[in-house]
Amino acid sequence: MTGYATAQSSTAQSAPETEARQDANSRLGVEIRSVNSRFLDLSFRLPDELRQAEPALRELLTGKLKRGKVEVRVSLESLSASSLRAPSPATLQRLGSLEDSIKSWLPQAAALSVADILRLATNEDKKPHDHSEELVKLAKMALKELMSARAREGARLATMLLDRTTQLRALAALAVPMVPKLVELQKTRFLERWKDAMALGGGTSLPEMAQDRALTEATAFAIRIDVAEEITRLSSHLDEIDRLLASGGELGKRLDFLIQELHREANTLGSKSASLELTHISVDMKVLIEQIREQVQNIE
Repeated sequence: MTGYATAQSSTAQSAPETEARQDANSRLGVEIRSVNSRFLDLSFRLPDELRQAEPALRELLTGKLKRGKVEVRVSLESLSASSLRAPSPATLQRLGSLEDSIKSWLPQAAALSVADILRLATNEDKKPHDHSEELVKLAKMALKELMSARAREGARLATMLLDRTTQLRALAALAVPMVPKLVELQKTRFLERWKDAMALGGGTSLPEMAQDRALTEATAFAIRIDVAEEITRLSSHLDEIDRLLASGGELGKRLDFLIQELHREANTLGSKSASLELTHISVDMKVLIEQIREQVQNIE
C-alpha cells in the first residue's frame, strides 16, 4: 500500500557548555515512503554516523508492516554554525605549531585556510553525539502516521472491492436461470432432430420412444453444462471476501488465495458455456476478478 510520513526533531542545546555538547546541536529528520508491492521490501538511506541504528529501525518496521516497498530516509543537519565560537588562543597556537612542524617536513604543503582552522577547531576533542534513541522515537512517530495513511487508503480499497463483489454476484445471478432454459431448448432440439430422422428413415417408432430419447440426451447435456456447483462456490468465495473486508486486519495473503479460487470458477464456467450469453458472463467475471486481483496486491 502507498503512504508517506515524516517526523522531525531539533536536539539543539540552549547554551552549550563544551565543544562536545556542540555536536548535539542538530536537526534530525525521518521520512518513510511506501509503494505497492506483494512482499515487504525495506531500504534505508542513513547518514554514516547513524548506520548503527538500522537494525533497530528494521525490527520496528517489520513488526508493523507486512507488504510494500518501503524506503526510510534519515537526515541529520548540524546547527553548530549558528552558535559558532571563536577558537581559543591555545587552539590557534597548537594548530600553528602543527602547521610549522608539517611544513618542516613537507615544504610544498598548502597553508591552513580560515575554513580549515574553523573546522579543525570545532572538531577538536569533540565526542560524537548518539542520536539512536531519538531516531527510533521519531521513526515510531513517522510509522504511526504512515499506518494511518495506509489505513485510509485501505478503507477506499475495501469500498472498491465490495463494489466489484456486488457486480460479480449480479453476473452470477444472471447465469443461474440460463442453464434450465438451455437444457429445455436442447431437449426440444433433440426431439425435433429425432422426429426428422424418423421421418427420413420411414420409421414407425412411437412418439414416446422419441420423447424418452430426447429426455436422455437432454439430461446428459444438462450434466455437461451444469454450472450450479461453480456458481455456489463462487458465491461462497465472495461471502468470505466480504467477511474479511468487514473484519479488517492482515488480509492480503488470504485474499490472494480467494482471488485464485474465483478465477478458477470463472474459467470453469466459461469452459462449460453452451451459449454466447454465458460466455460473455464468464468474460465479464474474469475482468472484474482481475481488477480485484490488482487491488488486492495493495492490501496488507
